[in-house]
Amino acid sequence: MTRLRLLHTSDLHLGKRFGQFDEETRAALQQARQGILARLAQVATTEGAGHVLIAGDLFDTETPSARVIRQALAAMAAADPVQWWIIPGNHDSGAAEPLWAEMARHVPENVHLLMQPDPVEMAPGATLLASPCERRFAGQDRTTWMDSAETPEGHLRIGLAHGAVLDFDRDQNGAETIATTRASSARLDYLALGDWHGDFTLNAHSRYPGTPERDRFKHPGRGSCLLVDLPGPGQPPQLRQIEVGQYHWQDLALDLAPGLDVAALVDAVLPADETAWPDCLIRIRARGWVTAEQHMQLRACIDHHAPAFCHLTLETEGLRMEHRAEDLDQIATGGALRVAAETLMQDSADAARSQKDRDVAAAALNRLYAFVREGAE
Repeated sequence: MTRLRLLHTSDLHLGKRFGQFDEETRAALQQARQGILARLAQVATTEGAGHVLIAGDLFDTETPSARVIRQALAAMAAADPVQWWIIPGNHDSGAAEPLWAEMARHVPENVHLLMQPDPVEMAPGATLLASPCERRFAGQDRTTWMDSAETPEGHLRIGLAHGAVLDFDRDQNGAETIATTRASSARLDYLALGDWHGDFTLNAHSRYPGTPERDRFKHPGRGSCLLVDLPGPGQPPQLRQIEVGQYHWQDLALDLAPGLDVAALVDAVLPADETAWPDCLIRIRARGWVTAEQHMQLRACIDHHAPAFCHLTLETEGLRMEHRAEDLDQIATGGALRVAAETLMQDSADAARSQKDRDVAAAALNRLYAFVREGAE
């Protein structure tokens, strides 16, 4: 009976720029992303997986630099005899002819570029049905052909595809959506999917592994891949998730109220192991109510801790301010500055104004309060 062990990954997005971060953070994330192939190769070797399936979006764009391409190929070549099976995704579609021509020009023997929707014998007794993204927008389900694809009797049937099976995002629906029943209708022992950046189980035979190096707070945690054991044709796959990501993304909520110790609360939500902080990207979403003094303490606390992390950011959209008369006294007891502070305080509490205008007034009052307090210190 045919048995096969493989590694399933997708959405590596090599060459991603991470433009929303500062220069130091961008460089760290780019370096970690470029090194993910070596970490995947190590897992495949350690776990005895002879094949790695990359279900699309190996590259972040259709025009990655020559350096990114060549270093990716070198990392895969170094893992010989592991065999790498790659399809283009929507970010690096087959329509990017210069990219795939450059890949083909330097491709090592253990790397297989699957540019057409054809069955390929990937191992004795195992056929791979690959559905590459031949262009970015196909206008149809690229996996439909798998239902009628002929494979030798007794072979494992393994699907490899890139695309949405559900309305993950508003712009991913309609004709291009992969049928949720594809594994069943195509008699697949396993359908290796790519496109969703978080781990997602569609059914016992269909899985998204998520990107092996996380890239957004929407999908917290460390990146991972899937170790897939196929016991034989018609039998359910055995799956094990393996963490491979260097960076740990965390989306943390911070509930605040007047009278609470802001610094203690921030310390409580941060990871307890400070030695792990350099490999953490953390978003703290503050919510509730605070006084002007607490707000200033909160900002100071985040600024104090931020250099110890790869990235630490504070979001205050869910935070409201409780301004008090004594806050105004600390700004000024009279004169034009006092008048300005009182006007901002009134505007921030004026129900006749839009929430946006009230928030602008509150933010201005916060800045004025912090400016005066810092100047006094």
